[in-house]
Amino acid sequence: MPKYRRGSGSVYRRGRIWWIAYPGPTKREQESAHTKDVTEARSLLKLRLAAVEEGKLLLGANRVTFERLEKLLLDDYRVNDRSSLADAQRRIDKHLDPHFRGRRAQEITSADVQGYIAKRKSEGARNSTINRELAALRRMYNLAIRIGVLARAPHVPTLEENNVRTGFFERSQFESVLAKLPEWLRAPVTFAYHTGWRMRDEVLQLKWSNVDLDAGVVRLEPGTTKNKDGRVIFATDELAALLQGQLDIASRYPQCDLVFHRDGKVIKTFHGRFREACGDAGVPDRIPHDFRRTAVRNMIRAGIPERVAMQMSGHKTRSVFDRYHIVAEGDLREAAARLNAAFRSSAATDSATVDPGQAPQQSVTV
Repeated sequence: MPKYRRGSGSVYRRGRIWWIAYPGPTKREQESAHTKDVTEARSLLKLRLAAVEEGKLLLGANRVTFERLEKLLLDDYRVNDRSSLADAQRRIDKHLDPHFRGRRAQEITSADVQGYIAKRKSEGARNSTINRELAALRRMYNLAIRIGVLARAPHVPTLEENNVRTGFFERSQFESVLAKLPEWLRAPVTFAYHTGWRMRDEVLQLKWSNVDLDAGVVRLEPGTTKNKDGRVIFATDELAALLQGQLDIASRYPQCDLVFHRDGKVIKTFHGRFREACGDAGVPDRIPHDFRRTAVRNMIRAGIPERVAMQMSGHKTRSVFDRYHIVAEGDLREAAARLNAAFRSSAATDSATVDPGQAPQQSVTV
């Protein structure tokens, strides 16, 4: 079959696969269209020629691999000291890399992204999980475009999420779980219950240099939290007693500067023990992150202003705070009781304002 020519570009076959050729910035470029359909190859050629005409064709862009995109993302996480680097690495290694490895970045289409979504759904992944992976993919392309190695990116959608957790601990449930936990895990779990701080990145990373027992103050320095803001709380009596107990334990491990530890060593894994304790306590669906919802709810019920509660728990935006502010049936029942009391008080007040000497009005039926 003769070559299909359009302007100074051409389409031709190598074996059963169609290729395209077009003028690049310094030389004539050739690349595989990765298709057996000549119509698809012609469409790709038109895109390349349009990029040439608009001056948007990037030299060597067709040789940028998906592996390079991965490196751009991970380097960006390292440079900006993002605490979620390990999560990004895990999502790449476990899901994105096996699916896209070996492909050129420009060859990955919106249809390919949809295929990835369909594959992850068939594996039972939730929309929220897939969205985190898609966010990493989207960030890869944005970084490549920003530094000028790619000119365009496939459409990477955001799936609707409807699986927002609503779990929290009533005081009795918390105490039941606490009784089932090993001794070394009770103190950090209690701290998380009262403060709503993130267990892994904030509670278990807390150092004695951030604690002033005499003033009853606990601090997280700017840059050490998820939203990079600093945080200060004044310890309640229960928290002060908890920290004093940890200080007594710390005297046995002078080499450890962590407030919460296991025999002087960093607590790295605890989810298995926590899950087992929740099952034994009759609340098997609870997770450590539910302490954030619990703390917010307890603060609001105690009458703490929402702005102050947000600062104490480390919620930067109102929308996220509202999602964590859980309203339980007991709260609604209590609200109804307060309304009843208010209505009764108002009715009694209205009755008391009627002049006793005034004759009641007669009603006349016509």
